[in-house]
Amino acid sequence: MVVQAQGNKAPIQRLADRIAAIFVPVVTSLSIGTFFAWYYLGNEGAGHSAAQSIQIAITVLVIACPCALGLATPVALLVASGRGATRGIVLRQPRVLELARKVDVVVLDKTGTLTTGVMKVHEATIPTSAHKALGATYADFLNEKTILSTALSLELANDHPVAQAVASHALANGATRKEVVEFTQTPGAGVAGRVLLGAISPVVLIGTPKAIAHSATTFDAKIEEAIARAENLGYSVSVLAWDGVAIAVFATGDQLKSDAELTISTLTAMGITPWLVTGDNEESAGAIARAVGIKGENVIARALPEEKLDRVNALKSAGHTVLMIGDGINDAAALAAADLSMAMGTGTDSAISSADITLMRPELMSVVDALKLSKRTLKTIKINLGWAFAYNVIGIPIAAAGALTPMYAAGAMAISSLFVVSNSLTIK
Repeated sequence: MVVQAQGNKAPIQRLADRIAAIFVPVVTSLSIGTFFAWYYLGNEGAGHSAAQSIQIAITVLVIACPCALGLATPVALLVASGRGATRGIVLRQPRVLELARKVDVVVLDKTGTLTTGVMKVHEATIPTSAHKALGATYADFLNEKTILSTALSLELANDHPVAQAVASHALANGATRKEVVEFTQTPGAGVAGRVLLGAISPVVLIGTPKAIAHSATTFDAKIEEAIARAENLGYSVSVLAWDGVAIAVFATGDQLKSDAELTISTLTAMGITPWLVTGDNEESAGAIARAVGIKGENVIARALPEEKLDRVNALKSAGHTVLMIGDGINDAAALAAADLSMAMGTGTDSAISSADITLMRPELMSVVDALKLSKRTLKTIKINLGWAFAYNVIGIPIAAAGALTPMYAAGAMAISSLFVVSNSLTIK
């Protein structure tokens, strides 16, 4: 990805290319004009020798050689890409250099982005009262180990951090993997499949309470209590249902990244307004937002992937330049739609492939580092281009006036290129 980015052109490079396309024929014409001016008009109309006129014309060509103009952007981009890679910042699209300075809104996912993403089950509720609705056929299978085994069998195929936490909990409590058929996964909702348990093969669902409520016909009072208790504590809640009957609740939670609050305060100080858009419940989202300093009106909970996408598009329509940061399959569409996007390297492949920048370090301050690197690189490119133009504006008239020889013109041109390369290397 680094090599690909180094080979692509940023929009500002295309501007330099368009200028060079005009610059080259203009300078060539100017050089020819200089030759005729010196040959026919020098010394009060007496003219100069052909050799002297050709020398001055060549001097104009040499000093105007657009090396500095051509090097201004690609060398800076090359250095920035390498520097970013050594710091765990992979720039996949050169366009990020110009977009970074315009960003005024950042939309963040919660799990795995603001938080560590290393989750564990804090409470598992499997009330026997919830089992009655399934009937006598299931009686021999409604024990904790078998119920956890069905949860394990589905969640092993799900790479979401919450799913991994449930699977780890099930394994730690003696669950074993069963065969699953007809497996389906709905981003932002959960997973489902038919688990083969021998005499029975229930359709098992595990996902958010909202998603399971659409499919499950029965929610026992104990199940409702467990959901409410977990949500009040700010945990992520997963409900397990067999054949439309909710029979277990898993309350999972992780912890804030150590630099999450500092990152949000730094972004705010940079004039960037933070939003938290997460699929978790309101209580969990609110607790995280308060901890890091995100205003309550900028928090959206229980957001499905399409709702994250809609929020990004709404902010863009309002005239904002939006940076989206996420790590999961639920974030991929929003990452692709945002003006600028960053994916945590610990996230899913779909999120990484949708983002302009991949942050390989777990620290959230990498976001600030990436923005600063982009802004610094763009500033360097502008200085390079400014120098290249200023050099030609000053040098060409001096050469056309016959004040330089080709040797000194070549030296000046080399120094100009050296300046551009040296200035680009300061990014390191």
